Amino acid sequence: MIRFPDPSRLRARRLAIGALLAFGALPFAQAQAQAYPTKAIKLVIPYAVGGSTDQTGRLLARSLSTRLGQPVVVENRAGAGGSVGHEAVAKAPADGYTLLFSAAGPLTVTPHTYAKLPYDPVKSFEPVTLVATQPLLLVVNPALKVQNVADLVREAKSRAGKLTYGSFGNGSAAHLAGEYFKTLTKVDMVHVPYKGSGPALVDLVGGQIDLMFDVFSTAAPLVKGSKLRALAITSAERSSQFPDVPTMQQAGVDGFEAGTWFGLLAPAGTPKDVTDALSQAVNASLQEKELRDTLESQGARVRGGTPQDFSRFFLAEYDKWGKIVKAAGVTAE
Repeated sequence: MIRFPDPSRLRARRLAIGALLAFGALPFAQAQAQAYPTKAIKLVIPYAVGGSTDQTGRLLARSLSTRLGQPVVVENRAGAGGSVGHEAVAKAPADGYTLLFSAAGPLTVTPHTYAKLPYDPVKSFEPVTLVATQPLLLVVNPALKVQNVADLVREAKSRAGKLTYGSFGNGSAAHLAGEYFKTLTKVDMVHVPYKGSGPALVDLVGGQIDLMFDVFSTAAPLVKGSKLRALAITSAERSSQFPDVPTMQQAGVDGFEAGTWFGLLAPAGTPKDVTDALSQAVNASLQEKELRDTLESQGARVRGGTPQDFSRFFLAEYDKWGKIVKAAGVTAE
């Protein structure tokens, strides 16, 4: 007589075998998830050595090297307003071993001022972590007899088309902040672009131009030295370094918030587990005193967060500045 196996015993045996297989596969799956990184990571900074983006990126690279257990090597790929470095990362393999540390301009402003770029700011990159936001200071030459933003608006309206404001380049954050100010206050001022913040500030101190929206880190020392007068800061909160300087909104310009930001990005298509691992490492690095102190000394606000947080922030900034560029009719020269 043929005896057939008890079906209940067969089911129990299959479950036991399945559990053993799953348990045996677990260490392998964990090893796979923990494999990144297994070699050096290249961090591309699309600007020259020495600027605020470079300084911050190098501090972050040093911290990430320790946290990830592999060297994070900085490569400065300056040129074409940041386009050279962005193109290099956009075309790199999406494996987490080539990353981009960028400021806002080439991702949220430049794409709206150039007809064609060698990268797509939205489609070419995976946002990893927003590192920090940095406001601008509205500064004037002390010879200009204005003490606050309301005085400046009255002066500009009484001298329509006569006041001049500088920037560190056509289409730069400083330029667009000026255009944003003109739109919200309905004043007429003349834009004078320079090849960098330094030359613009020299002329502002010398009285060749009247005012400027400049990056906090370069304008603050001149304000502290009484070479320039600060009328407002463009962030949503006041600065601890200048507690008496109001925000633009507090100064009466409703809805005005501007500035630049620093963030870490990877090539589009980089696996989620890699971007998540990188984001966790960046967030841990942002708790380190040296990095926080450096950012805060530049007037920056330390941010952090998930890749999804950064993506939402980035798209909102991209849309906001696209509308401002279009309204102002700004094009690349």
